[in-house]
Amino acid sequence: MQQTIRSFVLRQGRLSNAQRRACETLLPRYGIPFSENLLNLNHIFGRQSPKILEIGFGMGESTATIAQAHPENDYLGIEVHTPGVGSLLNQIEQLELPNLRIIQHDAVEVLQHMLTTECLDGIHIFFPDPWPKARHHKRRLIQPALVSRLSAHLKSGGYIHVATDWEDYAVQILHVLNQEPQLINTATDYAPRPEYRPLTKFEQRGLKLGHGVWDLIFLKS
Repeated sequence: MQQTIRSFVLRQGRLSNAQRRACETLLPRYGIPFSENLLNLNHIFGRQSPKILEIGFGMGESTATIAQAHPENDYLGIEVHTPGVGSLLNQIEQLELPNLRIIQHDAVEVLQHMLTTECLDGIHIFFPDPWPKARHHKRRLIQPALVSRLSAHLKSGGYIHVATDWEDYAVQILHVLNQEPQLINTATDYAPRPEYRPLTKFEQRGLKLGHGVWDLIFLKS
């Protein structure tokens, strides 16, 4: 029996009162329940516009910043951890972001059941869990099967942007993306951080300490 690929491991995190209230009151408004029915993203957002998927948005600060700075795009964020979902819901409400929706579910199953082929203009995966121990590398999100599936959901000319602060993971990601025949690297190896991806506080601290960050941006041919 083939082992099911999962894009996450659930960890218990403290849920603040504000995050709990957001999940109770705002998720019905800004969330999309998981189902095995294909989504019509133009219908969900009420317009035809570029659609960007983000897998694993954490606490959502970068997601909200990008959505606010680019109102011409629509953003669909996937995250399983409830504190992060609650945090981003509050930011959607406070910043009045009509161009951002959330699915709280495993990204792999969302891709399998809810997204049509060639429906996305871009995909963001920022700082996925590095699983630093060698015996855990098989749990890393960026694997050939997932990249192949992601590519199928991209329109021609669409992009996939991955960022990591673990050098050995960056090397693996570069290899996996280079092996995907549908994708073309926009740089020789790693790309400069594009203007639209904001620096996180964690990233700024790391850079001051001399830690590296690697951005990889590939286009679908």
